[in-house]
Amino acid sequence: MEELTPRRRESDRTRGRFRKGMYILPSLFTTANIAAGFYAILQTVHGSWAEPWHMDFAAKAIGFAVLFDGLDGRIARMTHTDSDFGRELDSLADVIAFGVAPALLAWMWGFHLLPLTMAAELHQKITELGSVACFAFLMAGASRLARFNIAKNPQPSNPGRPGKRYFVGMPIPAGAGVIAAMVHFSSGMPVSSWWTAMSWLMMVVVIGYLMVSTWRFYSFKDIDFRSRRPFRLIVLFGVVGASIWFFSRPALFVIAIVYMASGVLWRLQWIFRRKTPPAPPAYREASQTP
Repeated sequence: MEELTPRRRESDRTRGRFRKGMYILPSLFTTANIAAGFYAILQTVHGSWAEPWHMDFAAKAIGFAVLFDGLDGRIARMTHTDSDFGRELDSLADVIAFGVAPALLAWMWGFHLLPLTMAAELHQKITELGSVACFAFLMAGASRLARFNIAKNPQPSNPGRPGKRYFVGMPIPAGAGVIAAMVHFSSGMPVSSWWTAMSWLMMVVVIGYLMVSTWRFYSFKDIDFRSRRPFRLIVLFGVVGASIWFFSRPALFVIAIVYMASGVLWRLQWIFRRKTPPAPPAYREASQTP
């Protein structure tokens, strides 16, 4: 048996410490996710008609939380440092950053700061309904996370090949991103009319439903930057990044709405395909005859 030299032992110890240190890296991004969610909550409670930029800052913080959430999982998979602790910490971080923070932002921006010029009873009813809708969003997001954590091989209602290319139900970061994108699009200026508030209420309810649904949403997990020809991805991400940098309000708004609508369109496509009767055998044979 070969005896290890002192230099070899020191090299192994250094490699072991480096390996243990790599486990901290994904948790750092998860911690940044929690910090962004907490900052969004602080900014939301300071929002007002006189200082709407607080809510805009809250929306931006939720957007950064979405970025951190995407990075911690990908880094953990790339470095093979995923762990049970990291997964549990990530779920708790998601409840804060993508559950509590956007629910509070949606309530403050869309209902609590409604002008008092409208009838007092109408104002109270809309605020109460908005509270229920935002709580439903929070519960839907928490339920979505719980289902994701225990699911082994989830199947969507619109069937397809099982795999990592899609989520079953809209992920909670995307739901929070839709709320943040709409607030950011308005520069944080709160809703000012009762009919806009009711439209916002319906939007919050729809987002919550999409999260607990079993509809298909693209996961982006099949993107491989180690492929032999990643230049198309580089160009695509460069264009998207430049659009967000120079035109963040419309760009993020369009990205959020398009992603939310993609699951609905996939679902409608499956419904229409299922309702379309197959062609009769005689017709198929005739159509295949030269």
